Amino acid sequence: MSILRPQTFPSRHIFQTSLFLRRRFSGSSPLSAKNRIYNNIRTPDELHTLLLLSASSNKPLITLWSASWCSTCATVKPILKELIEDEGVGEAEGGVGYSEVELDSVLIGDLGVTYMINSMPTLLAFSRQEAQLETKLTRPEQMKDRQFLRQWLETEARRGGAGRAGGSLFGALFGRY
Repeated sequence: MSILRPQTFPSRHIFQTSLFLRRRFSGSSPLSAKNRIYNNIRTPDELHTLLLLSASSNKPLITLWSASWCSTCATVKPILKELIEDEGVGEAEGGVGYSEVELDSVLIGDLGVTYMINSMPTLLAFSRQEAQLETKLTRPEQMKDRQFLRQWLETEARRGGAGRAGGSLFGALFGRY
């Protein structure tokens, strides 16, 4: 008579099946990433959440700083949304996230001062939670030019969460050092 021991190793069949069902590893990236359109930002916490989300996905976050009373902003918004959402500009370069920051929101606080927003509309990209101040767009005629805007979006998407254009207050005042 033999003593029955519990089986310490899984059976061969279960082991082979589990290997087959595992997700395969791929060293190549997908051909293109989809752009994401987020809800409007009305509080600093909402911006912080989107910055964390974009940093974790290695996608830059494109923000349009505007107000409800800004007529130029109303002209730029549909152009920008059409390029990002309908035409998919930036998807081939890795994709972007997009959101509008409502500066006239009651809860926005001094968020505009924090990121040196001194005119509306302003387009500001964030990469790895860092504001790309050197590539910030403030001139409405540039934002209304579809070709210029397309190139700007592709450049920001190419950055792919890698930063490298943050600048600083002193760098902007005194040049690069």
